[in-house]
Amino acid sequence: MPGNFSFSTSMQVRITDINYGGHLGNDSLLSILHEARLQYLQNFGFSELDAGGAGLIMADVAIVYKGEGFQGDVLQIQIAAGELSSRGFALFYKITCQREDKNILIAEAQTTMLCFNYTTRKVISMPEKLREKLEK
Repeated sequence: MPGNFSFSTSMQVRITDINYGGHLGNDSLLSILHEARLQYLQNFGFSELDAGGAGLIMADVAIVYKGEGFQGDVLQIQIAAGELSSRGFALFYKITCQREDKNILIAEAQTTMLCFNYTTRKVISMPEKLREKLEK
């Protein structure tokens, strides 16, 4: 995980995010990461369909669970970009929450995003405008 994160947002765990084990479900955490990624891109004036001239598609995701999240927890999701290539990049996520005056690490995650043309259905080169924003 990177030492510094350039973006942060928060989201509350909803009752619908809780699984039969009584904690934040893995499917819900993936949806929370998706929402955080959208907010990160919007911070640059981008979307997943137009990130500086390219669409984005997720090639893979890895999530390492470090603790449990519970209904009502306010998750702090930090994001940093890295591993830029000619056609894609990685986003790193650190998910924490404050509980009983303690900072609890819930999970760390990484998604690999590829630049994608949704008309031709092909991976394309990363636009310079996107690269500039991610490198900041």
